[in-house]
Amino acid sequence: MIKNIDNFLEQKKIRPTAMRILIFKYLAEQNVATSLTDIENAFDKSERTTLYRTLKTFEENGVVHTIDDGSGVTKYALCEENCRCDVESDLHLHFHCSQCNETVCLTNHKIPQINLPEGYLAEDVNLVVKGICEKCNRI
Repeated sequence: MIKNIDNFLEQKKIRPTAMRILIFKYLAEQNVATSLTDIENAFDKSERTTLYRTLKTFEENGVVHTIDDGSGVTKYALCEENCRCDVESDLHLHFHCSQCNETVCLTNHKIPQINLPEGYLAEDVNLVVKGICEKCNRI
């Protein structure tokens, strides 16, 4: 985990408030992508609006990326340290387990560049593999 979260957030042009630091730490401790409801449950004394705005600020400044895993609920995960969320170089696979309903980033498995027809411009690529995760497969 990043040692000096304050400096990291400032480098990303984000003012490091107490709540932003807490949410960053929470996301860093998770092994799976996390929904707003999960974060809301972890910070039950905080307002949903504050949590959502923090996540949006993080997303807009390249601290987290969103994942549409097909469950109908947006999930959030911290970006890798040098990530720019660039369609050409930074996108990776996600895996959604049909048994435990968890989604994980497979950051070592990059999405290959897709050659679109002339005139098309990719703004986002989301590749989710669905199946049974290693944890559920052992049971």
